[in-house]
Amino acid sequence: MTDTSSLPMMPFDQPEPLSIAPLLRVLQADSPMTRVRTPAGDEAWLVTRHAEVKALFSDRRLGRSHPDPKHAPRVSSNILLGSPTGNYETEPTDHARMRALLTPFFSAKRMAALRPHVEAMVEQFLDALATRTPPVDLHEALSFPLPVMVICQLLGVPFADREQFHIWSTDIADLHDHARARSSRKSLNAYMRGLVERKRFQPEDDVLSGLCAVENGSLSNEYIAELGAGLLFAGHETTVVRIDIGTLLFLTHPDQRQTLLSDPELVVTAVEEILRLSNTGASALLRYAREAIEIGGVIIQPGEAVLLSSGAANRDERVFEEPDSFAIERLLNPHLSFGYGSHFCIGAPLARIELQSVFARLLSRFPTLRLAVPLEELRFRNQVLTGGLFELPVTW
Repeated sequence: MTDTSSLPMMPFDQPEPLSIAPLLRVLQADSPMTRVRTPAGDEAWLVTRHAEVKALFSDRRLGRSHPDPKHAPRVSSNILLGSPTGNYETEPTDHARMRALLTPFFSAKRMAALRPHVEAMVEQFLDALATRTPPVDLHEALSFPLPVMVICQLLGVPFADREQFHIWSTDIADLHDHARARSSRKSLNAYMRGLVERKRFQPEDDVLSGLCAVENGSLSNEYIAELGAGLLFAGHETTVVRIDIGTLLFLTHPDQRQTLLSDPELVVTAVEEILRLSNTGASALLRYAREAIEIGGVIIQPGEAVLLSSGAANRDERVFEEPDSFAIERLLNPHLSFGYGSHFCIGAPLARIELQSVFARLLSRFPTLRLAVPLEELRFRNQVLTGGLFELPVTW
């Protein structure tokens, strides 16, 4: 029997919150595929190099389901990405159907039409921010409410309910309290079902109403509610984090802030650089091998767990020159923050519009923006899947 007591144990120590864990860098240098022990105590393959992460993102031999879910390797108690999800027999078909249903609502045409509205929202939040006396929590004033307002309007969810579903979303993302996460997901799904039932009889120009109408109205309320809950969670949680971390990157790199102020057209590449660096590899996406996969000098056996670290891949020196530098003029930036292939994030165009709209205006409106507390006093949300900050105190 192989001695696995010496396997690297996740999560790895991360002394600098804006940098990847030093051990991730060591493992990446030694091998693209490393056996590790997850926080749940199970074994998994950790993938840290860009080429292998990219290849496995698009490999149909990997999935989120498992033929024996009760005995599958787990990462954590998180109900979203900590253990197997979905039906093993139908997962590929289910995934293809879901993407076919949702992709039209995030088309290039729809997103282009949405951009002016997002830009107007940003201006409204910045106008309100300008009336306040610093210091101000930018997380509360901009980073959180903007993505929530956008996804609410897109889905057809009342913005007034934002505090309640924010609590549910935070609980759902908890890495440790499984019972609370399950209860909150049940509450969020019930809330969405109530909205869907109303949309059946009072449709509007939003995603939930649109889903009620597709396939001749044959989709069940439960299925639409689950899709809506997933979109509501993913549509604001990760973008909130990226606005906070993007702002923090600029505030800790004054040369890059000045570069953007001198050339506002760089906002597009700046956002891609924020996307690349905003995931520091503290978590990785869990997948399971549906059959044997030979890659990176190893053979992944069917049923084994695979952890795709896009955060580490985004800092692979084989792909990115000076990978730990925040360089907004970086032109070659094939980051994997939105995944790749058939699992590329449907909401990526929306996230890009929101981030571009924020960073096109925030620094020019507040050119003296700076942290109101020392960097080491910032509190990071290490106990939730999406990470990020509890608050971002700023002054100007």
